Amino acid sequence: MQGDISKKNWALIWVLGLAGQLCWNVENSWFSTFVYNKVAPDPSIISWMVGLSAVVTTFCTFLIGTWSDRLGKRKPFVSIGYIFWGVFTIVFGVGEFLPKSPITLVATFVVLADAVMSFFGSFGYDAGFSIWTTDISNEHNRGRLGGALAVMPVIATIFGSVVSGLIIDALGFFDFFILMGGLVIVIGFVSLFAMKDAPDLRPRREEKSYWQQLVKVFNWRTVKQNRELFWVFVVMLVYFIGFNVYFSYITIYFVNYLGYTFTIAGALQGGALVIASFMTIPTARLIDKGYLARVILYALIANTVGLICVAFASNIVLLCVGMFLAGCGYILTLQSLTAWIKNLYPEDQRGQFEGIKQVFFVALPMIFGPLIAAPVINAWGVEKVVNEVAGMVPGPSLFLVSAAVTAVAILPLTVANRLHRQRKSSSAFPQNAAS
Repeated sequence: MQGDISKKNWALIWVLGLAGQLCWNVENSWFSTFVYNKVAPDPSIISWMVGLSAVVTTFCTFLIGTWSDRLGKRKPFVSIGYIFWGVFTIVFGVGEFLPKSPITLVATFVVLADAVMSFFGSFGYDAGFSIWTTDISNEHNRGRLGGALAVMPVIATIFGSVVSGLIIDALGFFDFFILMGGLVIVIGFVSLFAMKDAPDLRPRREEKSYWQQLVKVFNWRTVKQNRELFWVFVVMLVYFIGFNVYFSYITIYFVNYLGYTFTIAGALQGGALVIASFMTIPTARLIDKGYLARVILYALIANTVGLICVAFASNIVLLCVGMFLAGCGYILTLQSLTAWIKNLYPEDQRGQFEGIKQVFFVALPMIFGPLIAAPVINAWGVEKVVNEVAGMVPGPSLFLVSAAVTAVAILPLTVANRLHRQRKSSSAFPQNAAS
């Protein structure tokens, strides 16, 4: 595919992408805050919630991604997934009205409701929308596409932090979940009429049965044939473990440790990220010119330094500087990894490889990140009473641990870059990736 992405498809990328990222932001940031303030200040509930939803998300992407490859269709999965994604976002908020004794009942409800919501989120976004963006793009415009897809979580975080904080302070959590879920439902119906699959998309039935095609991707030979791609996946794995150590708790830290309101906590996160998002514009040009690994290296350094600044921030200025650097690191790493990975996907297994990506991007990071965070909070956090329930609130140590894990991502990045240079210098391999 040599042409550029059409204006209509760019509009759909932004509408569907932003709606999806807003819903993910609601889950990743506000679900945890909701649990702390309306259920119990217990990090183990969040660990279970985040871990189970990560497993469900990955499992769904494998199943539905393979199905969409065999059908040669993405649109139905986007539309159906988005509609039910919104429905179960609203359902999750019902947990506020359940009795808190025994706490196991409401804890089980929010964990399961989040898992079902995550299933449909993956159904529509990961196994539908994300693969569709790969179908309609090529190596010449994936720097711009990666920039757009990377800045969307930042915009969602800015909106989700600032506007969501205002809504929650004014109306409460349940009305907030109704508004966000309703938005995603509407976007799902819009996609039914406005979205079209890539014109060159065809059914990919590499095996006789669905299940044979599903398990094909788990062959060790697949890893050997795609060594560069899997090392890029490892970079993604390490980085997002570090990210998930702190991300689910950052609003809790601002509100329950530093003492800010939801509105101010949102403004602190959003203000610095607005500036950070503009970095994707020059970075897109660097990526398309072939400097992916270099961009990721600088992004990892900025991210690590930013988290250290947040940990030691004694005033709001240093806090904003830290959030800006961490935000730059996040969006530039995601932008670069997105372009690099999409360039290396086997054309006939894009749906399945999106499932593999979810193992490294979602499942393992969202399991190990909170598993690291929980003992750190319990050992070095602060004991407080939140909503008349005693519990542990995260302290600065959480960001120091996250910074240490993030810095480790430089090691697999070195290997991935070496493999890329080998591939690029050999005429036996296609010259379509960036270093």
